Amino acid sequence: MTCRRKLTTIVVLVAAIAGGIAFLLVRRSHSVTLQGAVIAEDTDLRKQSPIPDVEVTAGDGMGVGVFKSDPVGMFRVRFRRGVRRGDQVKLRFTHPEYQPVELEETITDRLFVVRMPPVRRPQQAKPAAPEIVVGNVHVRYALDTVTEAVVGGGVKTFQVVNTGNVPCNGQQPCSPGGKWKAAIGSAFLDAGEGNEFRNARVSCIAGPCPFTRIETDGFSNGGPLIKVSVRNWSDTTTFLMEAEVIHRERSNTIQRAFPVILGEAMNFTLPSAAQGPSLEAEINGVPIVFPLDDNPFISWVNCESREGKDHSRAYRCELRPGYRFQNSE
Repeated sequence: MTCRRKLTTIVVLVAAIAGGIAFLLVRRSHSVTLQGAVIAEDTDLRKQSPIPDVEVTAGDGMGVGVFKSDPVGMFRVRFRRGVRRGDQVKLRFTHPEYQPVELEETITDRLFVVRMPPVRRPQQAKPAAPEIVVGNVHVRYALDTVTEAVVGGGVKTFQVVNTGNVPCNGQQPCSPGGKWKAAIGSAFLDAGEGNEFRNARVSCIAGPCPFTRIETDGFSNGGPLIKVSVRNWSDTTTFLMEAEVIHRERSNTIQRAFPVILGEAMNFTLPSAAQGPSLEAEINGVPIVFPLDDNPFISWVNCESREGKDHSRAYRCELRPGYRFQNSE
């Protein structure tokens, strides 16, 4: 071997070693991220609603700050440089209306689902007065309709049953990246002869909503029959499908939506074009109208809302102490 060839070989080896070291240094310098969803703990899967504004902190200074869950309960924890997958981390989740949760987890790319128990209200030996009954609850709002009349409403809840963090192994359906086992659920609504659906919307109301997506959209354009299918690659989720039923022969600007009531909470969504919404109910048999804005204060219920990607607004309302829904135990 000539001297020039030996020198060339040495240069190539040195360059390869230097490149490998640089690759390892760059890899270690990149921060890793842990992601998941925070939902309410409940034996009824339909009541495992997403929890927004949960503060998430990583122990021992491993995180780069305090993180909060978004309107659909999704959170991301970004770790400081030097923290790698496989390291152990202590995570703390806090929210004023839920009991704090502390977990010790291994940093991986799996999807974390954190269930937070609600803060238990202190039980009274005997109420000072009988509970106030809330009945005939509906939402009234206006839309700029001219020649069409709303003659009813369609509403349906459906679940996409799945178990999270199960490898897909190429057995379809899978998560968008092909890593996790997924499930696809669907639902449809029939408006009836001579009628059509308008302002149809679909929203996730319980379960790890960030790990779902609309697979086929057969509802946005309305029509006599609307349908939707949803892909879910984590634990079981619950969806709410709603729309107004219209008839072309009549005109009416006033529309109504009927909440889905589960236990002490109710869920409903309003289309982006909804104007002057109000919550109407009979309180101990007396009809009362309550204005419903983005941050409403209502004496008998506590409501929170979030805006969807299509600018529709999803509401979740929970009864205040001393009230109960009609026909509830």
